[in-house]
Amino acid sequence: MTKAAIEFKDVDYTANGIHILKRITGFFPKGKITTLVGPSGAGKSSLFKLCNGLQTANSGQIYITNKLIEQYAPTVLRRTVGIALQEATMINGSVEKNLALPLTLKGEKLHKELAIELLKVVGLKESYMSRNTQELSGGQRQKLSIARTLVNKPQVLLLDEITSSLDRVSQQDIEKLILRINKKYNTTIIWITHNLQQALSLGDYTWVMIEGEVVETGESDLLTNPKNERVKQFIKGGME
Repeated sequence: MTKAAIEFKDVDYTANGIHILKRITGFFPKGKITTLVGPSGAGKSSLFKLCNGLQTANSGQIYITNKLIEQYAPTVLRRTVGIALQEATMINGSVEKNLALPLTLKGEKLHKELAIELLKVVGLKESYMSRNTQELSGGQRQKLSIARTLVNKPQVLLLDEITSSLDRVSQQDIEKLILRINKKYNTTIIWITHNLQQALSLGDYTWVMIEGEVVETGESDLLTNPKNERVKQFIKGGME
């Protein structure tokens, strides 16, 4: 039986009077890559914010590794469920300073051995440690952002459009990196992408969201032959 890293049961979420997520039920398999696709405004980013406690559901239950999300302290939850965003925001200073940030915020220090290991995992050389982040390319900043997320050794890694602003070569680099992380650490990956080809080629499973609902889920090849009519129309537009 497939284990759930994150499970939703009848989850509703409303903000500013708008019903954003409607009776979301389903789970993200542990240790797998699930891609999350759908039109803009479908509720994908809102669902992510529920997963790591940045927002709270109005009703329903969310389980993180079989434990109700309310039972986690916020700091523990965000170490368990890490997130990397499209912007790859950096603080002023060196690569090492940025990499150490999750531990600095806890009053701890990042050991050099771990820093070197994480840079190696994401494909950055040890010599980058002292480099200012302003000197990095977009792809290098995204790699550093992912390495920084890995400092906390998250069980689940949420990726929100992390390659959408990158050139093709950098995009392929990041895709290979995510596959490596998934295999090396058995990290559960949940990846929002507008690139349907990326969702198809990288995902083990896929959720399709439309207008706040999960309309179709299954192995990622559902994108080549969806059963739902709304999903067919969405994919027809996305693949053209």
